[in-house]
Amino acid sequence: MEDKRDPMPQLYNVSTGLTECAARAPYHPGIIFPAGRDSAGRSKFTQFSFQQLESEVNAYAHGLHDFGVRMGERVLLMVRPGVELIAVTFALVRLGAVPVIIDPGMGRRAFLQCVAETEPALLLGIPLAHALRRLIPRPFATVRRSIVVGEPARLGDSTLAALRREGSAPFPCAPTTTESEAAVAFTSGSTGVPKGVVYLHGMFQAQIALMRDQLHIEEGEVDLALLYIFAMFNPALGVTTVIPDMDPTKSAQVNPAYIVEAIQTYGVTNAFGSPTIWKRVVPYCQERGIRLLSLRRVLMASAPVPPALVKALLEDVLSPKASVNTPFGATEAMPLTFMDGRELVEETAAHSANGGGTCVGRPLPGITLRIIRISDEAIPNWDENLVLSQGQIGEIVAKGPVVTRTYLNRPQKTAEAKIQEGESAIWHRMGDVGYFDAEGRLWFCGRKAHRVETAQGTFFPVPCESIFNQYPDVVRTALVGVGPRGRQTPILIVEAQPGKAPRSSAERVHFAEALLALGAAHAHTRAIDEVFFYPGTFPTDVRHNAKIQREKLAEWAGRIVGK
Repeated sequence: MEDKRDPMPQLYNVSTGLTECAARAPYHPGIIFPAGRDSAGRSKFTQFSFQQLESEVNAYAHGLHDFGVRMGERVLLMVRPGVELIAVTFALVRLGAVPVIIDPGMGRRAFLQCVAETEPALLLGIPLAHALRRLIPRPFATVRRSIVVGEPARLGDSTLAALRREGSAPFPCAPTTTESEAAVAFTSGSTGVPKGVVYLHGMFQAQIALMRDQLHIEEGEVDLALLYIFAMFNPALGVTTVIPDMDPTKSAQVNPAYIVEAIQTYGVTNAFGSPTIWKRVVPYCQERGIRLLSLRRVLMASAPVPPALVKALLEDVLSPKASVNTPFGATEAMPLTFMDGRELVEETAAHSANGGGTCVGRPLPGITLRIIRISDEAIPNWDENLVLSQGQIGEIVAKGPVVTRTYLNRPQKTAEAKIQEGESAIWHRMGDVGYFDAEGRLWFCGRKAHRVETAQGTFFPVPCESIFNQYPDVVRTALVGVGPRGRQTPILIVEAQPGKAPRSSAERVHFAEALLALGAAHAHTRAIDEVFFYPGTFPTDVRHNAKIQREKLAEWAGRIVGK
């Protein structure tokens, strides 16, 4: 698809926000990250002020420039979360280079495919990254130079420490514009091999404006970076970043005590993470009578957020003035909607429980959302006849300044996900299905790829699963289809509560009958009559530990039924 660009781009570089903040509040904490624990188990930390962080950025920018990094070059970043990651990212952006951020937890084969697709000119990473390049060189074929973060230095052409120019003068910002490539970040890969999403500086500018003006994130706040990618915006907003003591690939195993400790120690005001993390933090706080009074807002995304979790946060954990918001979006377009937690609990939760899907709120200013008829084919050009009426379930599409235009070196995937409108506008097909209600609110019903098409009609996962998830012995369920599309058999797969999994045929029959009785009470789940019990916990995505990998569950169910 042709990439239509703004004919009047403006000079802009997202790194200038840090420079301006360092001038206004030089001694305010910029980043705080864990540095181990003492003999009593108390957290130790390292802290940089905004002025120190700005100095780090300039020191790295000078060194990287001297090393030969130039505007427009893609740089593969494989650096652990911390001050080096944020400082080097901003230094590259200041140079006009393009940092490429790939989640290493996606699996080796997918990771190496993503590396090859980005065609990086430089590798900047920990020794393990360089060892991988030596072991499997082909995906790294375009890498001409390499920088090691740490030792041994022999693995690369230089070390990051050797390039750092301490005491350097401010590095002049590259003449990037709102149409210049700023970064490449990869999707979570929940429905296939992750795709590289190309961000322009103007898209970052629009995202920062929405977070400041619509989510009301103010300069001087303290953010707990439960989703690291969003921490990159904090310096431009004048917000302190606290890196939590957790493994970002194992959100479901996070120690809630460490999250509470960070919030209480640093007076965290904002936290953006997946519901998986809060499902651990909330019970921990409830059991101990802990209230997190510094928090002004909690943002949850990446998977449907249970209204009961929001209710517990509002009533038992946060202050009466605090808010819980559940924005909707994706790597390709974020944020798109705003949903207040109190509205979710008081006005939409009952409809969700009865199979209405998950309400994700109203479009943010500047964002246009539509529901179009479901199709797996590419749609080259926009047509208003694609749009469905209010209340009809279809694919969600988005248009606006935060919507990305292309996938890097994946022209077929770009063609499948983008719709051209006129000379410059592009709609992104979210790959999610949903509908609008009479109040103008968007309701999420699941991934398009996860719909189950049977001879009796189409089943959508979220509305169906919400019925069965109410059974007390269930952690969660997943609806999958087995067989050819159009003639699939709908199968409900169950993850039981610990100690509640059926151990005999009689127990399985009793458990299944109880679930099917729930389904029989609703028209949209009445035809589901197959129940399988999954051994253990469901497979989920690495990034959030929240998105159920239904493709794997469908394969598992298919082996059982022999289809």
